[in-house]
Amino acid sequence: MSAFREHLPDLAAMDKFGARIAAQLKAGDVVALGGGLGAGKTTLSRAILRAAGHAGDVPSPTFTILETYYDTDMQPPIVHADFYRLERPEDTLELGLDDYREGAALLAEWPQNAGGFADEATCLSIALEVAEEGRLAIVEPGEDWVGRMP
Repeated sequence: MSAFREHLPDLAAMDKFGARIAAQLKAGDVVALGGGLGAGKTTLSRAILRAAGHAGDVPSPTFTILETYYDTDMQPPIVHADFYRLERPEDTLELGLDDYREGAALLAEWPQNAGGFADEATCLSIALEVAEEGRLAIVEPGEDWVGRMP
């Protein structure tokens, strides 16, 4: 599957897009969410988490950097990360990111600050842009995502 664009005119469309992603998530996957401030990265992350079965609050991990969702009925567990405040990709080692990722899927906001994940076959890269109406998602699936996004 090659890159594609998804127009997201409103929150309902963002929720449906998040549900499509959540339905395909596997342990080891990365959903790398790029885009400027206010582009909708956290909104899409929340939509994915809700569709995956998380019923509670989903705070932005801007200050905590990592939030974990190991709800008993969620498979796989999900780690939501916001790397905006990282100064160097090596900082992910200090966070123990590899340990958090084991057996879980990762939603990564500002992935470039963590060194990026696009070279991983399990990465679904999504660049969000503010559009005239809503948002535009530019999606580049890694090798392991081929055939998984309806």
